[in-house]
Amino acid sequence: MPDEKTGRLDEEYVVQMKGITKVYPNGVAANQGVDFNLRRGEIHALMGENGAGKSTFIKVITGVHKAEEGEMYLFGEKVDFKGPKDAQEAGIAAVYQHPTSYPHLTVAENIFMGHEKKKGFFLDDKAHSEGAKKILQRLEHEIPPETMVGDLRVGQQQMVEIARNLNQDDLRVLIMDEPTSSLSAAEVKVLFKIMRELLEAGISIVYISHRLEEIMEIGDHVTILRDGKYVADADVKDIELSWIVENMVGKNTQYHRFERSIDLSKQPKVLEIKAMCLPKKGGGWTLDHVSLDLKKGEVLGVYGLLGAGRSELFECLMGLHPEHTGDVLYEGKKLNIKDVAAQIKNGFALVPEDRQSQGLIQTLDIGKNTAISSMKDYVKGLFLDEKAENAAVDEQIKDIHIKVADKRLPILSLSGGNQQKVVIGKGLLTKPKILLLDEPSRGIDIGAKTEVFEIIHDLAEKGLSIIVISSELKEIMAIADRIIVLSNGKKTGELTGDEITEDTLVRTSYAGLGTGRNA
Repeated sequence: MPDEKTGRLDEEYVVQMKGITKVYPNGVAANQGVDFNLRRGEIHALMGENGAGKSTFIKVITGVHKAEEGEMYLFGEKVDFKGPKDAQEAGIAAVYQHPTSYPHLTVAENIFMGHEKKKGFFLDDKAHSEGAKKILQRLEHEIPPETMVGDLRVGQQQMVEIARNLNQDDLRVLIMDEPTSSLSAAEVKVLFKIMRELLEAGISIVYISHRLEEIMEIGDHVTILRDGKYVADADVKDIELSWIVENMVGKNTQYHRFERSIDLSKQPKVLEIKAMCLPKKGGGWTLDHVSLDLKKGEVLGVYGLLGAGRSELFECLMGLHPEHTGDVLYEGKKLNIKDVAAQIKNGFALVPEDRQSQGLIQTLDIGKNTAISSMKDYVKGLFLDEKAENAAVDEQIKDIHIKVADKRLPILSLSGGNQQKVVIGKGLLTKPKILLLDEPSRGIDIGAKTEVFEIIHDLAEKGLSIIVISSELKEIMAIADRIIVLSNGKKTGELTGDEITEDTLVRTSYAGLGTGRNA
């Protein structure tokens, strides 16, 4: 409780949130009486399933949302932010999961947005360029400052977002929402180094991540939310992963291998890839004579390190790289891969890695996002058969258990897990013969992951052939019947049954590194 004379709280804490309750206009209570204490110079992990209230809570801290009940204290002083600008002026910055950079502005312009440097009446572009270079060098990213942000890959955009926040004057609290979801292992290592430097400078960090191992590595303290309520908190040194999982979901959830009723040894091959090659800019191969096959009703896993060529394999199959060579056969017939539309017609559907920019149209509602890829199926003459479209969408929502009150709601009103189900449902409405899933569990919580895995298993049991890319060892071991390992563009392993172990997968994923030779 605040001191009766001064109205202050303990100055040991940078941020104290007391009894925070946030209710949306539709009556949904996203936060209910939540307490939260952030110490000076600590990394405080905020954990919980999608829908637990994490995003709402950090938006209260940053002034984006105003709580109906509760109090906030900054260094012991009670504060009442009227908007994000108030929070920024108080030294609070946020790096959100999905980059909020301006794609049509340069890297330097984005980094200095809101705190531009001037020379007289004009912007000092030279100072912006030099300042951006300095910050990006610190992040070990040599991105030319004049580059348009929209031309960068997602991981680079995330680094620009981080750079923009590091450039904020009088930074005291940095909130990071899934900052590593689009970063490589090397980029994550650099980010963690920067975070430790910030701690030494007295800056406190609120950290949200679904990668539990990250929390154990980088975190000092953890607070768990469930269903909008505070559940538990503890120092990381005093807990294990099982404690986090148990408090997040209410039970100790483990990924279990799904038992198959289909005898895959008796199933025919539906897809064959023979010696697929994709040249790399500057020489060498992104894909180096990769061959594989896929059986009817099989879940084939593709595992490998960053740069192994996993996503590029899917892109070739979807007609995004016409320069690739090699043969692709469906049921023994060679396919003429022209473009994405042709591949959808050939029976291929892709659920992309980045659902926000590649899988969803954020201006459309849930129903339209689900139906967009199969819209031609509901056209009669010059008109859209909305009744048929709605019926198909409703059936898909029911089949894959998308938790939504009304399909006319904005797509961004859904949790990450349910957004992912919409992207999967969109692909399924095209009636695919082969479903390609690129990191289908990225950025979603443990409970949602389990639901997505169950969907994959059920689809395979019905005879759909599926290829899954995953960076998570335990996940791909749980869902795949067979695993292909790629390393440096080469196929370095093909594992099944008892051969599928964490040790074997890791060793095989490094097998092709450092050779640089053609097959």
